[in-house]
Order: sequence, then C-alpha cells, then structure tokens
Amino acid sequence: MRHIYTCVDIGSDTIKVVTCELYRGRYNLLAASCVPAKGIKKGLITDVSEAKECIHLAFSKAEAMLGFKLNKAIAIIPSYYSDFKMIKGSVKFPSHKVTGDDVVSVLQESMKNEELATKEMLTIIPIDFTIDEGYIKDPLGKESTTLATRAVMVSTPKKNIYSVIGVLSSIGVETVDISLGCIGDIYALKNEEVEDDLCAVVNIGYEKTEVSLYNKGIIVKHNVVNMGSKNVDHDIAYMYKLDLDTARLLKETFASATRNSASLNEIKEVKNKLNEEIKINQYEVSEIVGSRLDELLTSVKQELNDLSQHSPKYIFVTGGITNMLNFAQICREKLGKCAIIGNVNLIGLRNNKFSSAFGNIIYFVSKLRLKGKNYSMISSEEMETLATPKKNNQDSVLGKFVEYFFGE
Repeated sequence: MRHIYTCVDIGSDTIKVVTCELYRGRYNLLAASCVPAKGIKKGLITDVSEAKECIHLAFSKAEAMLGFKLNKAIAIIPSYYSDFKMIKGSVKFPSHKVTGDDVVSVLQESMKNEELATKEMLTIIPIDFTIDEGYIKDPLGKESTTLATRAVMVSTPKKNIYSVIGVLSSIGVETVDISLGCIGDIYALKNEEVEDDLCAVVNIGYEKTEVSLYNKGIIVKHNVVNMGSKNVDHDIAYMYKLDLDTARLLKETFASATRNSASLNEIKEVKNKLNEEIKINQYEVSEIVGSRLDELLTSVKQELNDLSQHSPKYIFVTGGITNMLNFAQICREKLGKCAIIGNVNLIGLRNNKFSSAFGNIIYFVSKLRLKGKNYSMISSEEMETLATPKKNNQDSVLGKFVEYFFGE
C-alpha cells in the first residue's frame, strides 16, 4: 500500500491543498495548490457559494498534478473559541501486549465525564502513558495489565466544524479528520530539542495571528491577535493611494521588514488609483511595513506574556509574510534571540504558508500509528493512476465523517 494523505487549509486569504506520500519514513510532496479565497472571513465561511467555488478550484489544481480525483482529506478549521483541557483516564485488562484498541479504550475513558454541551470534541493529544513498568510515550506492544494516560482534549464550537464539512461534502470530498492549524504547525516545525522544552508558535495569517504555547511538543494554550498581513497591505495602499493588489506586490517583492536594511536608492515605479506614475523608494515603504510589524509583534509579545509566566525557549514564527526580506531581523528585535523563522522542511513546499497543512498530515499519521492502523486516503485503483497518469480520473466518492481516534 502507498501511504498518501491530503490536507486542506481554508484561510481567509488563500485555500491551500497539500498531498504527500509517506515512504520509508520520509514525506514526499505529490501536489500542492494555493488559490485566492472568497466567501471566508477570519477562517469562517461567510458565503457558502463563493467558498465552495474557490475550495473546488484548489482541489482541481491539485488533482491536475496527480491525475485523479481527491475524494478524502483532513480539514483545518478555525481555532476561534477552542478549548485545551488536561484529562486523565485508565483501564485494566488481563496481562497482554498493549494494542491500538487498548489505546482507543483509555482515550475514551479519559473523556468519559467531560461535558461538551455547546462544543464538539476535535481531538485528543496524548501527553504520555503509564503501564506496569512506568511512564512511556508509546505503549504499543508493551506487556502490561493496566494502561493510563494524561492527554489534552481539544474542543471547538460545532459551527466551526460542520460548515467546513458541509462545503467539502458538496464538492465530493469526504472529511476523514478535522484539526486546527496550531496543532499542525508544531509538527511541521519542531525538532528533537523542542520535545523537552516550553516553546511557542506564532502563525501570522492574513486577517489574524495565532499565538500558541506548547509544553514538550503538546499544545497547552492558544489565543488570537486580530491583526495580520492584511494590515500591512492596507497601510501601503493608504499611504500611496494604491489598490490592494499593488500594495501586496510591493510588500512581497520590494519592501524590507525593517528600514534598517532598506535602501533610499532602490526605486519602484507603480501606478496609483488615479492612474498616475509614482516612484516609491525601498526605505520609505519599509518604514511603513516595519511600523505595522512592530505593532503586531508587540501584541504577540504581550500575548505570550499573558499565556505563561515562563519565557519559551523557542518562538517559531511562520506564515506567508515570514518569507519577506529581513523578517527574521525584526522578529529577533521584538521577540528576542529565541525567535526563529519556522521554515517548512519539505522539498517543493518551502513557502511557510503551507506549514499548517503539512504539519497536520504528520499529526494525522501519528494518530494512525498510535492506533496501530495502516491507512491511505487513495484506493488501489487511484494508486495505479499515479503510476499511469494518463488514466481517466475516478468519480468522487461521498462518505461520512470519520473520527479516527474512536474507530470507524
């Protein structure tokens, strides 16, 4: 079986679809698409018709690279009003080697008495397990008569989930798992050192910035700063009387994140809304950008202080804007030397805007392993299509939502 997985990240600015294959312990990129988003505000679907159109386009572009229809995907939903709660559970059984079913049983037991009247359980992230011999990260195959766990239960408002599932179903895509961007980010960016320390991830989106705190690689706290790269675009557009597309292009291809490394002699000629040719030098536009980024990162710093009394050892900063010239410099100035740009380390997927989608594929696979499951999101017929791209695409298969932690 070829182990192939797809994740869709529905953002306010763009829709990202990533398909990867896990082969001999390494992830290989098979397809990635990114299209402008419509009908979505701060990650929430506000116009179903427009959202459906752009999500369908993102899938179509990925499918064109693969040569077959994508019928299943992990979906990233907005993190607004999500809760992260520590839970515990334990089960006893006759002495035998711990199986994936035992892991499922103890996770079910851990959330047995949790009340979720207005929210839906999104996922359970195990911190560790306890068997007869003591604490362990992976209990599968270990001989024991008991199994206990400490875990973080993530819950979120039901409307955040079902609006996304509904749109995906309408285009013939089955949602096989749901997750948050902040859960995926740490899986895409962390290294072995992070497993033993307190760290944070700052994901700067288009309309909002997510600030997440992790203890030994497990998310414990999360909040949102209502400011993002869109504010930078608006500042440039306002100061020079430009349309947003031109302002965004200046930000991405010409401006520096800090004026200290910008040049007065670098000039860009553009047309403003009055159709007048104007000259913009790099120093001036970088001063505008830097001022807004200073405000944004100051708010992030305050949010980190509110989330924990202890300073994180690492602060990973990600999101599309971090690809900007000299962004690492302003991060270190505002957040300290522990701040680093969290780059996605996957050939063909270097842009940081894909961190949440790629990371959630890794997280999904980690859940499968914990359950002892062997699973792929494409059928054997579709696998043949990968080897023979000229075959006709398969018809879509509309399925029901599957919660992989608790069986099908």
